[in-house]
Amino acid sequence: MNINNCKSTIILLFFCSSVTFLYGQSPKKYSTEIQSKIEQVENHLSSWVQIEDNSKMWTLEERMKFYHANGVSIAVIKNYKIEWAKGYGWADSSEQKRVTTKTLFQAGSNSKSLNAVGVLKLVQDGKLNLTADINTYLKSWKFPYDSLSKGKKITIANLLSHTGGISVHGFNGYKRGEEIPTIKQILNGQKPANSEAIRSMYEPSIKYEYSGGGTTISQLIIQDVTGKPYDEYMWKNVLKPMGMTNSSYTQPPPATINNLLATGYYNDGKTVEGKYHIYPEQAAAGLWTNPTDLAKYVIETQLSIKGKSQKVLSKQMTKVRLTPYIDEKSALGVFIINKNGVKNFEHGGVDEGFVSQYVGTFEGGNGVVVMTNTYNTELFDEIIRSVALTYHWKNAYTPDIKKEIHRRSEDLQPYLGKYGSGAFIWSIIKKENDIYLSINDNQYWGTCMWKIHFTDDNSFFITEKNSKFLFVRDTSGKITALNWNNENILKKIGNK
Repeated sequence: MNINNCKSTIILLFFCSSVTFLYGQSPKKYSTEIQSKIEQVENHLSSWVQIEDNSKMWTLEERMKFYHANGVSIAVIKNYKIEWAKGYGWADSSEQKRVTTKTLFQAGSNSKSLNAVGVLKLVQDGKLNLTADINTYLKSWKFPYDSLSKGKKITIANLLSHTGGISVHGFNGYKRGEEIPTIKQILNGQKPANSEAIRSMYEPSIKYEYSGGGTTISQLIIQDVTGKPYDEYMWKNVLKPMGMTNSSYTQPPPATINNLLATGYYNDGKTVEGKYHIYPEQAAAGLWTNPTDLAKYVIETQLSIKGKSQKVLSKQMTKVRLTPYIDEKSALGVFIINKNGVKNFEHGGVDEGFVSQYVGTFEGGNGVVVMTNTYNTELFDEIIRSVALTYHWKNAYTPDIKKEIHRRSEDLQPYLGKYGSGAFIWSIIKKENDIYLSINDNQYWGTCMWKIHFTDDNSFFITEKNSKFLFVRDTSGKITALNWNNENILKKIGNK
């Protein structure tokens, strides 16, 4: 899922000089009107949060250099059609291979959205029941229920909505050349699998907790019910009908598309060993695609919910897919985000060296897909915001203007230290006269370092994410925890 720009401390002079002449690769010529829109998007990037009297706009070229992004690919949707698509920078800098609109990127957890379509196709065809016990359909392996599930059965809807109380948030993939585990070895946490066994953490259907492990169970259900390899089923029943003919769930990727594959990079400029990782957890993280193909899925979803297309799912089944299951956001393989009264469906994805995001509006047929081959999450946020502002999406992505108060350097010591809860381990550190929120994980935001801006003694914001942060104090005034978005409490577990 960046120092100020997420831990990017190594500046590659070669890359920075290279982006200039590679800025923008599109095989298609657009009308003057569309070209003007493209230029507006490219020249109006901004942060989620802006400081009062200090708002800034940047060009895409500037931000690619700032974030050390090797390559970026964008597809913009307007009125239920792809208005334009364009690639920027390098697919592979050492090979001098440019990003084009055909370049394939790893989609990461965006794979889960198409997986949900595939599962619901089986529901629509009467081969699965969303509310049935998953063991009804698992033939080659059974989920080992224990006391933690408290006698409740996990359903297919639980798997797709991350409400099954199932372990394993995400997967790291495998280096090319390493032994690749079978899906059963992954489910049981047996070598050569590099992840823990996928098991119950608590009873299902009580709350949302993201689980790539649950999605992987759905992968096996598809295989067991259809008797076909997962990638074959998804190609025939989901990708091909939607027109996503350049995309593939096959892992490792087939040799026939090798020339189209982007190479993954970290935000310090280093190349992912072997260029990319292999993900046998295909449903959770294994899709190779490009923004043009992924935009076809977004458009099909938008048309299907209106009853204007059913290439895979009916209007009724698409409505089921886009309906939050337990909480207000997590639907089936997709998140429903309400921005100032306007609903979007969206998802993001992170694989080793790759980050992507798509957004589709429920009304009006607007959307955008951004894929990068650099481990950085801020850049695509800025691109999506620029698209939304350029195309005047209703009530969406308006920058939040905040007033900052300045704290004396000598008053910052009490805030420093480590804060943690489960998979979250964050640090607040001091650099010169400022303090920073430092994060280092490969499941949520990657490796990041963001400057803290105070609004009062206890509250702060970062410009890169539209999040709320509050220091929690005990009765003596001592800082004991960090509250993030009123949802997560990270206890202070150590000082500087």
